[in-house]
Amino acid sequence: MESLTFLLAFLPLALTEVNLLLPREEISTPPPPPRPYAFGYAAGRYPGHIDRTHSEVSDGSGIVHGSYSYVDPSQRIRTVEYTADKNGFHPSQNFRAPDLPSDTPVVAAAKANHLRRFEAIAHAHQAGPNRAVVPAETKAVQGARERHLALYEKIAEEHRRRGAELEAIQRAEDAQKAELGNGLYI
Repeated sequence: MESLTFLLAFLPLALTEVNLLLPREEISTPPPPPRPYAFGYAAGRYPGHIDRTHSEVSDGSGIVHGSYSYVDPSQRIRTVEYTADKNGFHPSQNFRAPDLPSDTPVVAAAKANHLRRFEAIAHAHQAGPNRAVVPAETKAVQGARERHLALYEKIAEEHRRRGAELEAIQRAEDAQKAELGNGLYI
Protein backbone atom coordinates (compact mmCIF):
# COMPACT_ATOMS: atom_id res chain seq x y z
CA MET A 1 0.00 0.00 0.00
CA GLU A 2 2.87 2.37 0.81
CA SER A 3 4.45 1.75 -2.57
CA LEU A 4 1.14 2.60 -4.27
CA THR A 5 0.89 5.85 -2.28
CA PHE A 6 4.51 6.66 -3.15
CA LEU A 7 3.84 5.94 -6.83
CA LEU A 8 0.70 8.11 -6.88
CA ALA A 9 2.51 10.94 -5.09
CA PHE A 10 5.48 11.09 -7.48
CA LEU A 11 3.81 10.05 -10.76
CA PRO A 12 2.71 13.63 -11.60
CA LEU A 13 6.29 14.85 -11.13
CA ALA A 14 7.57 12.23 -13.56
CA LEU A 15 5.06 13.31 -16.20
CA THR A 16 5.71 17.07 -16.02
CA GLU A 17 7.79 19.01 -18.48
CA VAL A 18 11.19 19.55 -16.91
CA ASN A 19 11.96 22.68 -18.88
CA LEU A 20 8.88 24.35 -17.34
CA LEU A 21 10.22 23.73 -13.83
CA LEU A 22 13.65 25.24 -14.47
CA PRO A 23 14.19 29.00 -14.46
CA ARG A 24 14.26 30.45 -17.94
CA GLU A 25 17.49 31.95 -19.14
CA GLU A 26 17.62 34.14 -22.18
CA ILE A 27 20.30 32.72 -24.39
CA SER A 28 21.48 35.18 -26.94
CA THR A 29 24.34 35.14 -29.32
CA PRO A 30 26.01 38.47 -29.80
CA PRO A 31 25.96 39.68 -33.39
CA PRO A 32 29.13 38.94 -35.32
CA PRO A 33 31.55 41.78 -35.92
CA PRO A 34 31.19 43.69 -39.19
CA ARG A 35 32.78 42.07 -42.21
CA PRO A 36 33.73 44.82 -44.61
CA TYR A 37 34.80 43.84 -48.10
CA ALA A 38 35.81 45.31 -51.41
CA PHE A 39 36.12 43.76 -54.85
CA GLY A 40 36.41 44.75 -58.44
CA TYR A 41 37.04 43.26 -61.84
CA ALA A 42 37.42 44.19 -65.46
CA ALA A 43 36.59 41.70 -68.19
CA GLY A 44 36.30 41.42 -71.93
CA ARG A 45 35.36 39.02 -74.63
CA TYR A 46 38.95 38.38 -75.67
CA PRO A 47 42.41 39.10 -74.16
CA GLY A 48 43.38 42.75 -73.98
CA HIS A 49 39.81 43.93 -74.62
CA ILE A 50 37.83 45.29 -71.67
CA ASP A 51 34.11 45.85 -72.23
CA ARG A 52 32.75 45.62 -68.69
CA THR A 53 33.84 46.47 -65.15
CA HIS A 54 32.36 46.12 -61.69
CA SER A 55 33.57 47.36 -58.31
CA GLU A 56 31.89 47.25 -54.93
CA VAL A 57 32.74 48.28 -51.34
CA SER A 58 30.88 47.38 -48.16
CA ASP A 59 31.55 48.79 -44.71
CA GLY A 60 30.17 45.64 -43.09
CA SER A 61 27.10 47.34 -41.64
CA GLY A 62 24.85 46.39 -44.55
CA ILE A 63 25.50 49.39 -46.78
CA VAL A 64 27.13 48.65 -50.13
CA HIS A 65 28.40 51.24 -52.63
CA GLY A 66 29.43 50.20 -56.10
CA SER A 67 29.41 50.81 -59.79
CA TYR A 68 29.43 48.82 -62.99
CA SER A 69 30.10 49.79 -66.57
CA TYR A 70 29.56 48.12 -69.90
CA VAL A 71 29.75 48.94 -73.58
CA ASP A 72 26.30 48.93 -75.13
CA PRO A 73 25.52 47.79 -78.71
CA SER A 74 25.92 51.36 -80.01
CA GLN A 75 29.49 51.38 -78.60
CA ARG A 76 28.69 53.81 -75.77
CA ILE A 77 30.04 53.21 -72.28
CA ARG A 78 27.19 52.97 -69.79
CA THR A 79 27.99 53.38 -66.09
CA VAL A 80 25.64 52.77 -63.19
CA GLU A 81 26.58 53.81 -59.67
CA TYR A 82 24.51 52.34 -56.87
CA THR A 83 23.96 52.12 -53.15
CA ALA A 84 22.29 49.11 -51.58
CA ASP A 85 21.06 49.26 -48.00
CA LYS A 86 18.21 48.01 -45.84
CA ASN A 87 15.79 50.15 -47.89
CA GLY A 88 16.71 48.55 -51.21
CA PHE A 89 18.83 49.05 -54.30
CA HIS A 90 19.28 52.68 -55.42
CA PRO A 91 20.95 53.08 -58.83
CA SER A 92 21.94 56.31 -60.54
CA GLN A 93 22.81 56.23 -64.22
CA ASN A 94 25.12 58.53 -66.14
CA PHE A 95 23.05 58.28 -69.30
CA ARG A 96 19.45 58.71 -70.33
CA ALA A 97 17.48 56.60 -72.72
CA PRO A 98 17.33 57.92 -76.27
CA ASP A 99 14.23 59.81 -77.28
CA LEU A 100 11.57 57.90 -79.14
CA PRO A 101 11.49 58.61 -82.85
CA SER A 102 8.94 61.19 -83.96
CA ASP A 103 6.36 60.51 -86.66
CA THR A 104 7.08 61.56 -90.21
CA PRO A 105 4.42 63.71 -91.91
CA VAL A 106 3.13 60.65 -93.82
CA VAL A 107 2.78 58.59 -90.63
CA ALA A 108 1.08 61.49 -88.80
CA ALA A 109 -1.43 61.88 -91.68
CA ALA A 110 -2.14 58.11 -91.71
CA LYS A 111 -2.76 58.14 -87.93
CA ALA A 112 -5.12 61.11 -88.23
CA ASN A 113 -7.02 59.44 -91.10
CA HIS A 114 -7.33 56.19 -89.14
CA LEU A 115 -8.60 58.03 -86.05
CA ARG A 116 -11.16 59.97 -88.12
CA ARG A 117 -12.50 56.77 -89.73
CA PHE A 118 -12.55 54.90 -86.42
CA GLU A 119 -14.55 57.68 -84.74
CA ALA A 120 -17.08 57.70 -87.61
CA ILE A 121 -17.62 53.93 -87.33
CA ALA A 122 -17.81 54.05 -83.54
CA HIS A 123 -20.33 56.92 -83.66
CA ALA A 124 -22.50 55.03 -86.18
CA HIS A 125 -22.63 51.98 -83.91
CA GLN A 126 -23.01 53.85 -80.63
CA ALA A 127 -26.20 53.04 -78.74
CA GLY A 128 -28.18 56.01 -77.53
CA PRO A 129 -29.63 56.31 -74.02
CA ASN A 130 -32.98 54.75 -75.09
CA ARG A 131 -31.63 52.49 -77.82
CA ALA A 132 -30.15 49.05 -77.31
CA VAL A 133 -28.04 47.41 -79.96
CA VAL A 134 -29.11 43.80 -80.41
CA PRO A 135 -27.13 41.73 -82.89
CA ALA A 136 -29.09 39.88 -85.56
CA GLU A 137 -29.47 36.17 -84.87
CA THR A 138 -28.17 33.85 -87.59
CA LYS A 139 -29.81 30.58 -88.64
CA ALA A 140 -26.93 28.65 -87.04
CA VAL A 141 -27.57 30.36 -83.70
CA GLN A 142 -31.33 29.74 -83.98
CA GLY A 143 -30.73 26.04 -84.70
CA ALA A 144 -28.28 25.71 -81.80
CA ARG A 145 -30.74 27.43 -79.43
CA GLU A 146 -33.58 25.10 -80.50
CA ARG A 147 -31.38 21.99 -80.02
CA HIS A 148 -30.32 23.28 -76.60
CA LEU A 149 -33.91 23.90 -75.50
CA ALA A 150 -35.02 20.45 -76.74
CA LEU A 151 -32.21 18.74 -74.80
CA TYR A 152 -33.01 20.87 -71.75
CA GLU A 153 -36.67 19.77 -71.84
CA LYS A 154 -35.64 16.12 -72.24
CA ILE A 155 -33.31 16.34 -69.20
CA ALA A 156 -35.92 18.24 -67.15
CA GLU A 157 -38.55 15.57 -67.93
CA GLU A 158 -36.09 12.82 -66.87
CA HIS A 159 -35.47 14.66 -63.59
CA ARG A 160 -39.21 15.03 -62.93
CA ARG A 161 -39.78 11.31 -63.64
CA ARG A 162 -36.87 10.25 -61.40
CA GLY A 163 -38.05 12.60 -58.64
CA ALA A 164 -41.55 11.09 -58.76
CA GLU A 165 -40.07 7.57 -58.53
CA LEU A 166 -37.98 8.52 -55.49
CA GLU A 167 -41.01 10.10 -53.80
CA ALA A 168 -43.04 6.92 -54.39
CA ILE A 169 -40.24 4.79 -52.91
CA GLN A 170 -40.02 7.12 -49.89
CA ARG A 171 -43.81 6.96 -49.33
CA ALA A 172 -43.70 3.13 -49.51
CA GLU A 173 -40.84 3.02 -46.97
CA ASP A 174 -42.68 5.42 -44.65
CA ALA A 175 -45.84 3.29 -44.84
CA GLN A 176 -43.84 0.14 -44.10
CA LYS A 177 -42.19 1.82 -41.08
CA ALA A 178 -45.59 2.90 -39.79
CA GLU A 179 -46.87 -0.69 -40.00
CA LEU A 180 -43.82 -1.99 -38.10
CA GLY A 181 -43.91 0.64 -35.34
CA ASN A 182 -41.56 3.23 -36.80
CA GLY A 183 -38.70 0.78 -37.10
CA LEU A 184 -38.80 -0.37 -33.46
CA TYR A 185 -39.01 -4.13 -33.16
CA ILE A 186 -40.41 -5.39 -29.87
